[in-house]
Amino acid sequence: MINNLIKYALITAIAPIIWGSTYLVTTELLPADTPLFASVIRALPAGLLLLLIGGKLPKGVWWFRAIVLGALNIGAFFYFLFVAAYHLPGGIAALVMSCQPILVLVLGALLLSQRIKMLQIAACAVGILGVALLVLKPVETLDSTGVFAGLAGALSMAIGIVLTKRWGRPEGVSVLNFTGWQLAVGGLVLLPLAFMHETLPSTLTLNNWIGYIYLSVFGAVLSYMIWFKGLERLPAISVSFISFASPLTATILGYVFLNQTFNLYQIAGAVAIIAAILMAQPRQAKPTTNAQSDSRKPAGPTLVTTKGATIATDPLNQINIKSTQGN
Repeated sequence: MINNLIKYALITAIAPIIWGSTYLVTTELLPADTPLFASVIRALPAGLLLLLIGGKLPKGVWWFRAIVLGALNIGAFFYFLFVAAYHLPGGIAALVMSCQPILVLVLGALLLSQRIKMLQIAACAVGILGVALLVLKPVETLDSTGVFAGLAGALSMAIGIVLTKRWGRPEGVSVLNFTGWQLAVGGLVLLPLAFMHETLPSTLTLNNWIGYIYLSVFGAVLSYMIWFKGLERLPAISVSFISFASPLTATILGYVFLNQTFNLYQIAGAVAIIAAILMAQPRQAKPTTNAQSDSRKPAGPTLVTTKGATIATDPLNQINIKSTQGN
């Protein structure tokens, strides 16, 4: 039977699988050259709707925390992601941002007092190798702006993951409401950037509307609710590795729907990614049977009667208690 930890990991993987479909939806359904506007449409309406449904605003210190988490998990991450995508080939951008689990590993040790394990370090190496095999193609030069943006995006998401794990969710606030706070903040962060750098589409087709609705409902509301719930149930580093499912999904969908290649190197990369995700997941301790439990219990006092006295010998504490019978 699959234990609870594996079950939570499989459910959490739904989020990056949905995110992996973003490339296909963007290229096939959305207007060209408007990534920031697409990010605003993806985050802001969904966040405001969830706030309306949830009916709770942050209180006290959670105003600050909601702003920080929304800016890191949504606003900054989306912005750096698209800057990296514009300045680097897709494979290079994915490879640069695949350093995220390493950052989560280090930040988790500093902020969550989590011990770094050799298996986790090995999983980082296997995961990065898998992403390289999956998406990397020969390239002559690297744009330093794109590399910086990719690293900044990975760092933004890594800090967001660790802080979400450290701060948790305020008592009495649902995952729906918690997600709404962050989507709304992230959308508001991106809104001025979209107006500064892009021109709004003059008209929207039916396909455009379908694409925007998909990104908002599935790519934002559903996926981030699953993601934040997974962060509550699993270690931060385990959730970070699950994000490797995103480039894997994008590659598979590109092969199925866009007639893109899927060679032996990519297959090896896919296997390596899956192996890295499994290596990083926590192991559930085996339950102790009653027989084993009984065998480990210290023996009770042994009663010995000799010459009118009862001596109780406790083998654990090596104490002899003497009781003299009355005449």
